[in-house]
Amino acid sequence: MPATADPHRTGIWYRHVRWMYRGARPNALARLLNGLSAQQYAAGLGPGHWVTLEVPGRRTGRLVSVPLVVADHDGGRYLVAMLGERANWVANVRAAGGRAVLRHGRREPVRLVEVPVADRAPILRRHLALAPGARPHVPVDRHAPAADFARIAAGFPVLRILPDIPPAPGRAD
Repeated sequence: MPATADPHRTGIWYRHVRWMYRGARPNALARLLNGLSAQQYAAGLGPGHWVTLEVPGRRTGRLVSVPLVVADHDGGRYLVAMLGERANWVANVRAAGGRAVLRHGRREPVRLVEVPVADRAPILRRHLALAPGARPHVPVDRHAPAADFARIAAGFPVLRILPDIPPAPGRAD
């Protein structure tokens, strides 16, 4: 179902959030709010599924901090790119070989591994249940059947969170 077909997805909230991320890139207001959220989440303020992802920028090497929501599903933890394949943090994680740090009151070195498209649908649904701010960017209602999520899954990277175990001394990873 396209986003415009659902009358609940055309309200002022949805229009405003889509405006903040026009072209799948945050505007100045979104960058400001994301910066504040990243500090809040990193400090551990708010629910446990609010985290700040820290990953080196692929061009500058400077640490990039992004507020995200961790979706739990079948015993695993996942990050979802609400803006799809063009999300900058996804490109940075890929360039870093999946290594990053999650912060929520403490630092957690992690390795992020992409989930196959065929396995993404239930994780996408769970993510929308936990992340109201993502709903305007995903063209499926959070209550839609799994088949609708499967139809859009290829456009939304999902990364499984695993502990980052450093390579043994003398071994390159």
